[in-house]
Amino acid sequence: MIPTADDILERAHVVALPMAVKFRGITTREALLIDGPAGWGEFSPFLEYGPEESAAWLASGIEAAFTGLPAVEGSVEVNGTIPAVADVEPVLARYPGVRTFKIKVAEKGQSLDHDLRRVNAVRELRPDATLRVDANRGWSVDEAVEAAEKLGELEYIEQPCATVEELAEVKRRVRTPIAADESIRRAADPYRVAQLHAADVAVCKVAPLGGVAGLVRIARELHLGVTVASALDTAVGMDAGLVAAKLTGSRAAGLATQRLFVEDVAEPRAITDGCMAVTRTTPDPDRMHALRAPAARRDWWFDRVRACVEVLQRSPQFRV
Repeated sequence: MIPTADDILERAHVVALPMAVKFRGITTREALLIDGPAGWGEFSPFLEYGPEESAAWLASGIEAAFTGLPAVEGSVEVNGTIPAVADVEPVLARYPGVRTFKIKVAEKGQSLDHDLRRVNAVRELRPDATLRVDANRGWSVDEAVEAAEKLGELEYIEQPCATVEELAEVKRRVRTPIAADESIRRAADPYRVAQLHAADVAVCKVAPLGGVAGLVRIARELHLGVTVASALDTAVGMDAGLVAAKLTGSRAAGLATQRLFVEDVAEPRAITDGCMAVTRTTPDPDRMHALRAPAARRDWWFDRVRACVEVLQRSPQFRV
């Protein structure tokens, strides 16, 4: 059953985490954390998302806080994330022992030359690393083909174009593998990627897919390679990502994004030989207090929960 908005909000804490670097155009990451009977959960859809899209994120937080995550042990290999910055060396230093890096490309206001310099700088500083790039739908088909030719050997190019049809066209024209992200997590039909043979890898994020159970089901049904990644989660949201990565046998997972925050609600998980342990997080009360959002922002997030609960209550897939 879906808990009521009051059940959720009486357990809720809204925090605002300062970013070490601008990422997705933001310098502060807000999130609503739920201290539930089964553990802590997170609700943190990006600010521009409406209730219909954000509802799955709330379902994910409810799963972690009220139902509980599957019991999983061990560790998960992770990738480092390089934002669209000019100087990559300080960012690389945040990821000790990491052997795979995802580099942001196709940033608004930048050119392919900027991308080439960034990718080549990572290659020069970490010559043994595996590299993947993420365009976040920023290229046309022809631009993606040109980029694939010039960027050199990559594990894959993530979401080079906006539509599934465009991904399929790029995949036909290049040798570099293609990964789908937004075409899965923001699509009415996430299975079209597989049906149109538009990607080699599915990048799956727990919150947009409604929780660990939803991610695991979709990942298995797509029959593609899988990379589990963070949606810029706090330490709390990262718990579910690590569980999902372990259950799906994820490639190097995009779950080390705590390194992009100045502060978080818990100590960043250690990275040991490029891996992070699968553990449950209990936020630090002092950190929570220091990072609490202003009252106006708290009220905005509370209203958002109420709107999303209404969506969940009328959605058949969530009325269980």
